[in-house]
Amino acid sequence: QVQLVESGGGLVQAGGSLRLSCTATGSIFSIGAMGWYRQAPGKQRELVADITRGGTTTYGDSVKGRFTISRDNAKNTVYLQMNRLKPEDTAVYYCRASDVLDWIHIGATFWGQGTQVTVSS
Repeated sequence: QVQLVESGGGLVQAGGSLRLSCTATGSIFSIGAMGWYRQAPGKQRELVADITRGGTTTYGDSVKGRFTISRDNAKNTVYLQMNRLKPEDTAVYYCRASDVLDWIHIGATFWGQGTQVTVSS
């Protein structure tokens, strides 16, 4: 069974930095895109950043220039380096792996359990 294990969330002051990690575990042959989404209280889940297996990245407008997504295909791990954090970045951050191929699934999408990021002003 594929699972996404996230780490790195926490409390930080405005202007600070955090690094999130997410590793996909299980008997995985390949993963298409991996990315990060976030959801603040009372708001819809939104894209933070996404990266394809080939390294093409997409960022949400509110994080461009501050956040950097990267990926280690050999480790099925995606990272999110978050710099110059703002209070409005406070949310639960979810990892997503899409187009997953393993013994059971073809083209499946999986989500992590979420990690809290809180930015104080």
